[in-house]
Amino acid sequence: MPSASGPYRSWSIGRILAPIGRIGPGWILIAASLALSIIGIVSIDVADAPKPHPETWLSPVASRQAVYLAVAVAAAALIVLPNYRWIAYASWVYYAVSIGLLIFLLIPVVPWSIVAPRNGARSWINLGFTDFQPSEPAKIAYAMALAWYMRYRTEHRRFTGLLPPAIITGIPIALITLQPDLGTASLFIPALFAVLIAAGARLRHLAIIVMLAAMSAPAVYPVLKPHQQQRIVGLIKQLKGDTSEDQDLNFQAAAAQTLAAAGGMTGLPDERSRSLLHFNRLPERHNDMVFAVILNRFGALGGLFVLGLYAVWFGAALLCAGLTKDPFGRLVTVALAAFVGAQVFINVGMNVGLLPIIGITLPYVSYGGSSLVTVWVMVGLVANIMMRRPKTGPRRSFEFIDG
Repeated sequence: MPSASGPYRSWSIGRILAPIGRIGPGWILIAASLALSIIGIVSIDVADAPKPHPETWLSPVASRQAVYLAVAVAAAALIVLPNYRWIAYASWVYYAVSIGLLIFLLIPVVPWSIVAPRNGARSWINLGFTDFQPSEPAKIAYAMALAWYMRYRTEHRRFTGLLPPAIITGIPIALITLQPDLGTASLFIPALFAVLIAAGARLRHLAIIVMLAAMSAPAVYPVLKPHQQQRIVGLIKQLKGDTSEDQDLNFQAAAAQTLAAAGGMTGLPDERSRSLLHFNRLPERHNDMVFAVILNRFGALGGLFVLGLYAVWFGAALLCAGLTKDPFGRLVTVALAAFVGAQVFINVGMNVGLLPIIGITLPYVSYGGSSLVTVWVMVGLVANIMMRRPKTGPRRSFEFIDG
């Protein structure tokens, strides 16, 4: 019998490390996520503290974000441990629980001590030690439920077969819109389209849906809430060069763009940047408008570096999706990548004045525990899929050739 220090030990260590080596491009995903998270902590610290504070290293808000990061990385590590196929079996359970939590937020009799509206939205549950935003983990639950439904189906190749995926998507969209949180609700549409394309839906069917949605968009405007209508009006004025609302309706957008432009190409010195951010009082500078903080402190080059990290993250996620033969794993990865990609696109557009401000955070960078834990669990789930991806598909899935 081989000794514990001989061949047996080598075999056991190799067996343990072999799945980790299969993560492949997932390591790029992890590295990009960590880099973005650290940039987020630094940016939040700059936005929070009006002066440098070498004696405390981080401001109180940035310190909390560092704690959230530790919790998020631990959650990602935990989600890697069980085989993702066992997690997948309960996809509909996660979806049902997430829908239940979204409904709970809308129940009028729930005490304000548990669900307190913020900026007019009932989006958070007070857990005592922190606040929890159910719409964040709902993204993962939705991605898993949709992937589980579509993994071996062909019905979506017909126009009428797109109805079930639309219903699966429409339920969380409707509940999140009622909070109201139109920003988060809008992220589910890109995720749906990405999954449909990856699953082989006919592009002409999707093009018809996009065309119909574009034609019906003006009819949606009257049903929007007043503050949502004002954001669209404010954006139109900005695009026309009208500055009449810069101290009122467009204050947040104008302040973000002014601070972003002040950073120039290479950014401002630390103390100068902190002072400008403090005295200009940019609303939500830790959250939705953190990209303007990055541009102010690190300049256009810093902003391009951050966008480059997101491009690396997105490319690595799609590469992971392409490498797995399991249809469920592939569709989940595509959906998660679409969520992050759409969120980055909208948030950056908000900060530079190309899109209306609709309350979207910047993944990994903006302040918030629910958001940070969610995107890190996404990374853990993709790493899990890569570690245990089969060499061949368990059976024929969505692989079609149009005649």
